[in-house]
Amino acid sequence: MKAIRLAAPGGLDALKMGEMPEAGDPGPGEIRVRLRASSLNFHDYGIVSGAMPTEDGRVPMSDGAGEVVSVGDGVEAFAPGDRVVSVFFADWADGPPPIADFTTTPGDGIDGYAREEVVVPQRYFTRAPEGWSHEEAATITTAGLTAWRALVVDGGLKAGDDVLVLGTGGVSIYALQIARAMGARVFATSSSDAKLERLSEMGAAGVVNYKTTPDWGAEIARMTDGRGVDHVVEVGGPATLPQSIDATRIGGHMALIGVLTGRGGEIPTAKMMARQQRLEGLIVGSHAMQRDMVRGMEITGIRPVIDRTFALGEIADAFRHEESGAHFGKICLSI
Repeated sequence: MKAIRLAAPGGLDALKMGEMPEAGDPGPGEIRVRLRASSLNFHDYGIVSGAMPTEDGRVPMSDGAGEVVSVGDGVEAFAPGDRVVSVFFADWADGPPPIADFTTTPGDGIDGYAREEVVVPQRYFTRAPEGWSHEEAATITTAGLTAWRALVVDGGLKAGDDVLVLGTGGVSIYALQIARAMGARVFATSSSDAKLERLSEMGAAGVVNYKTTPDWGAEIARMTDGRGVDHVVEVGGPATLPQSIDATRIGGHMALIGVLTGRGGEIPTAKMMARQQRLEGLIVGSHAMQRDMVRGMEITGIRPVIDRTFALGEIADAFRHEESGAHFGKICLSI
């Protein structure tokens, strides 16, 4: 079967299409899945670019969606023909997080989904939302579940809350959609006026260009009559966190879900302490959270925003598109 492998030490030119052995028949508790789509994330870019080293020959991509071809003995959750989507942490069923690394994450510690088929234990997948395309379903694994956990699980989002999202990547767009569907008011930032206009069309109550308004945290707070937002989906990290603190209300919640601006830096901890704010780091979520999100997507009618879809063999071009920052929403691979 066809698969993409990454030659060490990485780099987009080190992504090569080739052949690997067929997946074979599933054993007890396993399912065989014909993969149809994947979607790109910043974590995947870290792997393929070489910024986050992995094994030579690694099959990349954490997200995978497709249909079940066959099942092994003892499998009750799935049947042939079921449309499914992968999970980020297969060994995290429910409860508090049991892992603080990526050793079991597909596309990082183990081979991922940039290939045509896999045979894996049934816990590696959940069912996909009814009626979604494979490309749409593939956006759930990382970006979708991260936004869901940040707001719904950890944040306790409720109608009437104010939410701030940063930028127009997959997590931020998902967060806007989830918050709007649950009756929250959303504010957003971007460096592109054209993207800000699209965010407004999607229902953002207020938008700020962070390039032309460097103190955007104070501007967001002003838009909420000086109170500040209840939740921030913080994708930037050290360079954006000080402004997020200014944008957040006393006692508010900031979900630290990304490090787009670096892995370390100065944080005004005294200000955050004085404002009694909660900063909570998170990496995706559990199997149970993903099942809940799938039901939530079906009930709310949310559909992910897909910027562009590339063929599997065009994976390097897909990552170059992500690298450019021109995308709005998710970038997908068709397998």
